[in-house]
Amino acid sequence: MASIRREEIVEVPADKAWSALRDVGRPHALFADVLVDGSIDGDIRTVTFANGMVVRERIVDIDEASKRVAYAVIDGVFEHHSASMQIVPDGEGRCRFVWVSDFLPNEKMALVAPLVESGATALVRNLETAG
Repeated sequence: MASIRREEIVEVPADKAWSALRDVGRPHALFADVLVDGSIDGDIRTVTFANGMVVRERIVDIDEASKRVAYAVIDGVFEHHSASMQIVPDGEGRCRFVWVSDFLPNEKMALVAPLVESGATALVRNLETAG
């Protein structure tokens, strides 16, 4: 199984970052420029990427205590996909964003890796510029 782990320092308080991440129906605000649209119906989130790709994801958990969102892609793009995004306090006024994505087949690494990289970069930029 292929796995990607990405960590980024974010120069905003953990509670502010968590407030944005836990708003699972508006991922296009947090990941602007990578995602151009997003919506949620029950526990199914639909996201539209800037390249036009549309993906449906099941929100598995929103864990307030650990500031963690878990989700899985449910479309036929993967044999298996599970991922989590977490906000970890890292001192006063800053936090770490941790994104773990596990998937099959391994060959999807060429698709997933650039999306995780650009998504993590967008999250940091959008949180830090939001003030």
